[in-house]
Amino acid sequence: MKNIIFFLILTFSSSLMLNGQSVQDLIKKCDEYIEVKFDNVNALKTIEQAYKIEQNNFEVLWRMSRAYVDYGEHLPSKTSAEKEQQLKMFEKALEFAEKAIQVSPNNSIGYIRRAIANGKIALFKGVFKSIGLVNAVKQDCEKAIALNNGGDIQQSVALFVLARAHSKVCERPKFARNLIGLGWGDREEAAKLFEKAIKIRPNFIMYRLEAAKNFIGMENYQKAKEHLSVIQNLPKLDEDDDEYRAEARKLLDEIKNK
Repeated sequence: MKNIIFFLILTFSSSLMLNGQSVQDLIKKCDEYIEVKFDNVNALKTIEQAYKIEQNNFEVLWRMSRAYVDYGEHLPSKTSAEKEQQLKMFEKALEFAEKAIQVSPNNSIGYIRRAIANGKIALFKGVFKSIGLVNAVKQDCEKAIALNNGGDIQQSVALFVLARAHSKVCERPKFARNLIGLGWGDREEAAKLFEKAIKIRPNFIMYRLEAAKNFIGMENYQKAKEHLSVIQNLPKLDEDDDEYRAEARKLLDEIKNK
């Protein structure tokens, strides 16, 4: 009997620890790699360690989805083989987002991560060749926004992704979009959603850059200039911020006389 109890305790302990690190330790380390060090490779490795310990942990599952997206975004994508590998990473992100939703169906973060993964796949394959995926992005974002239980930053992500979906589909004329089920796209609605996201995270460069692009699409150059100008003095909060800042400068120069 004592041997059985010892075995159960040992099994339970090993399920909570890996190399002396608990799941919470690994989650914290993963977040640091993503948010502070901008190290996608080690972020993925770290959260994979946590997944080996607890495969039904919601906090691990959605971070697995995030890590695969961030890792996939920064893979080379020049050759067909490289592009195929990148797509696989986004599909893995979708797989883990689905698992997160299964574990916690009333948590907004799972729907946000599924929307992001589907959005990446849709952009990869072509938005107007992936109508079902684009509509799924919209539905998941709307659900996440309605649930609003993942914290302010997550809510801003849901607002931003929905705003970008509206803006992206508006790259085609409405009469053409109506025929394929994307008539819901609306630049005015996108502008409202972008502004809500920016209100929550005013220093996040990507939000302002995409908002500016949408305002350019609306020919509201004054609002676009306001966001593009602010970007130049914002801190670096994302690993791609240097590129976003350069893009903002270029856009600002292009519309300076409009």
